[in-house]
Amino acid sequence: MQPQPPATALLRTLYSLRWFAVGGQSLTILWVTHGFEMDLPRWPLWGPVLLLAAFNVLVHVRLTQSRDATPAEAFAHVLVDTAVLAWLVAWTGGIANPFASLFLLPIALTAMALPRAWAIAAALACVSGYMLAISFGQPLPHLHDHYNLHLAGMAVNFFLSVGLVSYFMIRLAAARDRRERELAALRDRFVRNEGILALATHAASVAHELNTPLATMTLLLDDLDTSHMAGDGAADVATLRRLVDTCRDRVRSLADPADPSASTRVDIGRVLEHWQLVRPAIALGRSGNVDVHQRVDRTIGHLLLALLNNAADASEGNGSNRVDLHLQIETGMLDGAIRDYGTGFDAQAPFLPVLFRSGKPDGLGVGLALSHAVIEQLDGELDMEEAEGGGTRVHFRIPVEAGDRTPTETMR
Repeated sequence: MQPQPPATALLRTLYSLRWFAVGGQSLTILWVTHGFEMDLPRWPLWGPVLLLAAFNVLVHVRLTQSRDATPAEAFAHVLVDTAVLAWLVAWTGGIANPFASLFLLPIALTAMALPRAWAIAAALACVSGYMLAISFGQPLPHLHDHYNLHLAGMAVNFFLSVGLVSYFMIRLAAARDRRERELAALRDRFVRNEGILALATHAASVAHELNTPLATMTLLLDDLDTSHMAGDGAADVATLRRLVDTCRDRVRSLADPADPSASTRVDIGRVLEHWQLVRPAIALGRSGNVDVHQRVDRTIGHLLLALLNNAADASEGNGSNRVDLHLQIETGMLDGAIRDYGTGFDAQAPFLPVLFRSGKPDGLGVGLALSHAVIEQLDGELDMEEAEGGGTRVHFRIPVEAGDRTPTETMR
């Protein structure tokens, strides 16, 4: 769940405090008027309490809406609470009321949650309420043990203030910290996406430059006579032609996102075939219910290529030539796992990659960064863990469209 804006968090805090105040004020009025038989005006005390309860019912309806609160709205709620508190304090002794210091509570809460101008305005409102309660305060009826009752009220008010301020200040501080962490994560994502955009721009430029030499190499290979070559030579030329064709197709596919008529779907089998052609030394073990003719979003193909290349590099770095791929479609989700046979990863290290920083001597450092960008674009999930028997297992889950769910046979 995303963290709430400070004004919305303050609104919810005031809502909870208000019910607590309604209950506490009701019990206090009953206790004083019946327990001590103090002759206090009933309706000037019960009226504001009932109005405060009715107001909080409206606030409950407001909080069911998804719209975030503004500082002005939160300030208006503080004004309502301050006015009710000032009225009650004025009718119960004014400055002599031991609960008069509760005017400090809205000041503390707004200082944590609202911008400076609104927090100052709330403080001025509380000071004004306190001064009005003093100016128009009605003296309490005299009791024989009035002094002891006042001391008891001050003690109750102190412990009540400590509990309320501590609890709700901790809540507001926690909400503020969560929001700051969310903003930090957004800043990191923005920096990473800026780097990926720069990489994409450079890739488009390089693709434009490579198109001409690749076309020339294709013509030369087509004109090359392999009839006089030995079997191995002819096979090498055929493999070279397929590699050039793959490179040309990949270069041309870079322009597909800008072409409205270009297909946004690719065959998983074709993606894996191209990858196997580029990495012929890697033995790819496949499993799952996804058919080789299964069509998925083009970005999923980019994700598979990036993760498979990372896995192949990790396996080769540990003297292995094996990579396992599992693809399963169930209930509208593509569940995939790629396992390498490398040396594993440091479980204490953070999983989120630093853009364009690689742990491999010849790595570009963009594999995991691009993978995370694809996962975020498709609203999926990506995590990795230590594989049983060594190596690393990267797992992802991505929603697929209904038209894409056409598994027909198990991949072998």
